Amino acid sequence: MATSNSYDYNPALGDIVLYCYQNIGIRPTALLQEHMQVARNAANMLQARWANMGVNLWAVDLQTTSLVAGTATYDVDPTTVMILDAYVNGGDGTPDRIITPISRTEYASIPNKTQEGFSTSYWFDRLLSPTITLWLVPDGYSATTLKYYRVRRLQDATNKNATNVEIPYEWLEAFADELTYRLARVWNPAIAPALKQQADESYGIAAKRNTEAVPTYISPGTSGYFRQ
Repeated sequence: MATSNSYDYNPALGDIVLYCYQNIGIRPTALLQEHMQVARNAANMLQARWANMGVNLWAVDLQTTSLVAGTATYDVDPTTVMILDAYVNGGDGTPDRIITPISRTEYASIPNKTQEGFSTSYWFDRLLSPTITLWLVPDGYSATTLKYYRVRRLQDATNKNATNVEIPYEWLEAFADELTYRLARVWNPAIAPALKQQADESYGIAAKRNTEAVPTYISPGTSGYFRQ
């Protein structure tokens, strides 16, 4: 059996758009500049929705911030969608220590927000220019570095210069099917409902594989239980 012995299939957004338009009955020779502009907007709206629907593992990276004694709040890259795991360390072989997220209400309820010590929690304030606030406030001795894994935005989808979409091979069908549905809503609404079902199915298949294959452990929190 002869095979290609290659793993290079990664179509540019323009190629995916042509495929999607063919699926809704528009031949490549009939495409106008307006068709491509609509496709570009639809592709970026699609990526925005995916950012809200779950953790895109291929868009997870590690951020490092140097801590300053007496400073509680630090800027966060505005491309950050969510923070997954955060920890602090003091260097010189000091072990990493996980810190846990708290809500705005929980942070507001802390009576002494300027108390310094070893940070145990953080509040991620999701502003247009987001920030992360630590408590206890770093004292300059207990920890010197904050590290956190975050989900970032996917890079913009563009038709220029045969640019690829920032998705892995396993998500190509889901991307194409969802884009086909979105283009059908504009150019061929009659077939859009059926395409929506196909798009949802493709997303569900890809999302099932977009997980870390690790054991799950459930441990009861006993610190709040007391004998009567």
